[in-house]
Amino acid sequence: MRLLLLLALSTSLFGANLEIVRPVISDSDGGAALPGSFEYRPGETLFFSCRVAGYQKTSDEKIHLAYSVQAFDPKGVPLVELFQNEVTEEVTPQDKEWMPKIRTEIPMPPLIAAGTYKIVIKAQDLVAKAQAELSVPFAVRGNDVSPSDSLAVQSFHFYRAEDDTQPAEKAAYHSGDAVWAKFDITGFRYGPHNKISISYSMSILDASGKTLWTQPQPNTEESESFYPKVYLPAALSITVQSNTRPGPYTLAVEVKDAIGNQTTEAKATFNVE
Repeated sequence: MRLLLLLALSTSLFGANLEIVRPVISDSDGGAALPGSFEYRPGETLFFSCRVAGYQKTSDEKIHLAYSVQAFDPKGVPLVELFQNEVTEEVTPQDKEWMPKIRTEIPMPPLIAAGTYKIVIKAQDLVAKAQAELSVPFAVRGNDVSPSDSLAVQSFHFYRAEDDTQPAEKAAYHSGDAVWAKFDITGFRYGPHNKISISYSMSILDASGKTLWTQPQPNTEESESFYPKVYLPAALSITVQSNTRPGPYTLAVEVKDAIGNQTTEAKATFNVE
């Protein structure tokens, strides 16, 4: 009997049952949990909450918990900065079913790839000197970008308008039309604080390969971010002039990565009718 009493006392003191329970991921503050099959989009905010069970109390009926929440990409790279906090509450016998609630918002970066991400929650019972951890997966429906070891242009397509999400079925334009080209830049290098320094410009070539026009000033993107940008979306446009001869033309894109000292080029053909 004495041995059983000692074992029970040991379990109570060291908080062997500390547990993170009832995880909820929602797309609105206080919203219902979305199913595990739900796909979130880059740039959205996740509203996360959970409860902590199995905590121990001090002799004066108080609890003291410390916890952290952080999201990670499929490779284990932190998606956002670590969120940390503590809970100190008085819990009376009448509140024996009460469980502390952890809640936070997770703003997802806008330029992340598709895949299965996870939220890692760690809790520490500072009274019982016990710890618990839980990993909650969630799916992201991001851009389908292939990793590249060097600077590259992907998904180079022509569009009818700047806001179009689907490429033109036929890259054929008339006088006065705007020729829109969109593409993704990958394989660039990072500086301190995940800094990137990218520039890109276009030239128009005729059917013989002769350069007819070159963009005088390149477009530039120089920025820093907590999470490294997986890719950089880019768009360029030019208007078909009234004196342009019908026929095939080539839009050539030159991309430069100042940090990685890399340059690449991509070409695509459109027609003027």
